[in-house]
Amino acid sequence: MQRYGITIPLSGPLHAQRDAIAELADLGYTDAWSAEADGSDGLTPLALASVWAPTLRLGTAILPVFTRGPALLAQSAATMAAAAPGRFVLGIGTSSNVIVESWNGIPFQDPYKRARDTLRFLKAAFAGGRVAEDYETFSVRGFRLRVPAAEPPPVLLAALREQMLGLAGREADGAIVNWLSPADASRVAGIVRAANPAAEVAARLFVIATPDREKALAAGRFLLAAYVNVGVYKAFHQWLGRGDALGEHWEQWEAGDRKGALGKIPEAVVDDLVVHGSLEQCRARIAAYISSGVSCPVLALVPAEGVDGAEAIRGLAPS
Repeated sequence: MQRYGITIPLSGPLHAQRDAIAELADLGYTDAWSAEADGSDGLTPLALASVWAPTLRLGTAILPVFTRGPALLAQSAATMAAAAPGRFVLGIGTSSNVIVESWNGIPFQDPYKRARDTLRFLKAAFAGGRVAEDYETFSVRGFRLRVPAAEPPPVLLAALREQMLGLAGREADGAIVNWLSPADASRVAGIVRAANPAAEVAARLFVIATPDREKALAAGRFLLAAYVNVGVYKAFHQWLGRGDALGEHWEQWEAGDRKGALGKIPEAVVDDLVVHGSLEQCRARIAAYISSGVSCPVLALVPAEGVDGAEAIRGLAPS
């Protein structure tokens, strides 16, 4: 089944989004996914959506494995799976040094090993037994889910480069990817599915639904700068081959010329990594990701001047 998701919460106060979220399924969206960075937490919007839109599949993209301890992560996932039986997907990942260290005061150490150990712990915890295990990055002493999920949720792992993508295929049910082009999506999906041909690949796609190219480029550059200067994303785009294209941007950014650095993000990079244009152009670009192996595009609508969010949600819907 080809899935088609959107990021929640939508714009505006969360308590006022009942009707808009309930409408998503009628429009053809199959999924609602949350995030957990500096906005809403990753679970409250999904808990509301589980009641407001009882046919949507619900997913986290992502809950960080550093900021929630192993037992709390298992409890949170089991509770959400009980609230939406058969409709919850747990997306986890390492997040970044900015979120983990700078915002939460937690050392960002051995992210690959922490993700691996968390996947193994969750598998054991969801099985319902008592977990007493020394993992390489943490130890668990005698934890058991008091109310295990009757149907354990699938677990997807956020992944960027080869090592984590391979882990997502081998030990998770698939991968969550973002900030990549359709061609990049084909490459990373191939790595995941080399380990597991049945693996899901969900891609968060940032969408600026405006035909005004200059506005889209300005908003896209501003958004991109917040990511490509984080270490894990810088390494990701160097691995993807954008080192030369983004070299001047990185140089000026590191020199402290943030305003000048924005202009050094080439138009071609914005075109590659941000879905933008008219609603028809955006839908065509999303279709390119699907053709490249993305089993669930997850739209993240970026507010832009002159763009009606509700109109964009309806105009981007698959139906």
